[in-house]
Amino acid sequence: MREYRLNEFQGFESLALTEIPTPTPGPSQVLVKIHAVSLQQRDLMVAKGKYPKPLQPGIVPVSDMAGEIVALGSGVANFSVGERVCANFAMPGFPFGDLGAEIDGVLCEFKVFDADPQRLVRFPAHLTYAEASTLPCAALTAYAALYGPVPVKSGDVVLVQGTSGVSVFVLQFALAAGATVIMTSSSDEKLAITQALGAQHGINYVKTPNWEDEVMKITNGKGADVVIDIGGASTLIQSVNACKVGGWVQLVGVIGHAATDLSALPLLAILRNTCMRGVLIGGVERFNAMNAHIAATALRPYVDPKPFAFGDAPAAFRYMDSRAHVGKVVVRVAED
Repeated sequence: MREYRLNEFQGFESLALTEIPTPTPGPSQVLVKIHAVSLQQRDLMVAKGKYPKPLQPGIVPVSDMAGEIVALGSGVANFSVGERVCANFAMPGFPFGDLGAEIDGVLCEFKVFDADPQRLVRFPAHLTYAEASTLPCAALTAYAALYGPVPVKSGDVVLVQGTSGVSVFVLQFALAAGATVIMTSSSDEKLAITQALGAQHGINYVKTPNWEDEVMKITNGKGADVVIDIGGASTLIQSVNACKVGGWVQLVGVIGHAATDLSALPLLAILRNTCMRGVLIGGVERFNAMNAHIAATALRPYVDPKPFAFGDAPAAFRYMDSRAHVGKVVVRVAED
């Protein structure tokens, strides 16, 4: 079988494709044929050596996958050959994941996993492997943001920053709940894609830097019920100003780079009675709840249409790093 390893952490050209014997599952283990993997920002950080924990040279990168169980070790009773599974990202004790950073990840053609329902999660039957590979991080983060203490409901207005994997999943989950969705992006072309997916409003924040004022116009001065903040410090004050009094700002990312004075934030949050919540993915219970929701609503994750075969994995990393994508970037390891 083939697998990628990072013998050094100098960028995407450090991804080395190697060939090794296909592993055999031991007791209480299963062998999974990996059909698709999806990339996330963490994978880029690992390849560039910017991950905040020490990295072991020679690690197999990437955490998010969907595949098929093709062999069982002795003593396995809770999984069967032929079952289609994702690898759970947020294992107990590893809220930021272990695969692809702490231990070998999934950028390979076959992988042995412990037959542990905390690690392997069955995904909805109507999804392709490429679609299912996007669930462990991006989808679950979006689901956690919308289905926290006050779940999104029909009639809500949801404001979403950006058009990355998490943002597009927020769009899809919010629309399935009957919400109105406002998207922001630096690209009219990307906004056109989100509107084709059902977003009712789009704001180009380059053309409209005071986008919070535009949100107020769209909502007749009320503001959004829920704001999904991706930028962090660089967008947080605008997010609070775009939120309705007593609304929720869900803190999902910190990708903004502009230096920002946040000294006015505490008083602003008090005056607007804003609820701010940091969002973590959550465990396997939430993963299974999300999968049940996806099955019930027949939701299909949006995958960026640019195709990448397994041998083109470094190009997929570069493409994601360029931020030219919309939704999730997927590497198809095998045919569905």
